[in-house]
Amino acid sequence: MTKLLLICVLILAAALPGCGWTKRQFTGSTSPAPIAKSVEPSAKVIVTPDVSLAAKVILVNLEGRYVILNFPSGELPRLQQTLFLYRDGLKMAEVKITDSRFAMENAIVADIIAGNAQVGDIVRDE
Repeated sequence: MTKLLLICVLILAAALPGCGWTKRQFTGSTSPAPIAKSVEPSAKVIVTPDVSLAAKVILVNLEGRYVILNFPSGELPRLQQTLFLYRDGLKMAEVKITDSRFAMENAIVADIIAGNAQVGDIVRDE
């Protein structure tokens, strides 16, 4: 009877570490995930506004090599300023404001210097 009990204890002792090993193998890391640190209320956060020009191309004349740009109210570019046209995040053309006589309330004419333009392109000064 004691031999049988001894054999059962040995089998049980051999089986338990094996089960524990397979469980650790499938769960991955046993260390908890790091906790993200939050910004302390006393920390000062500096917010800088974006003051760059942004507009949209509303008309393209390929024969005359010019575009009409629609800016937000009160934000027209200066004379001789070079701007860039972007389509889907890619720089597609370069335009230059050459004559402010054709400026309207929030639209201005720009000459196409390089590249090609399409209606809907985004205009930025960077």
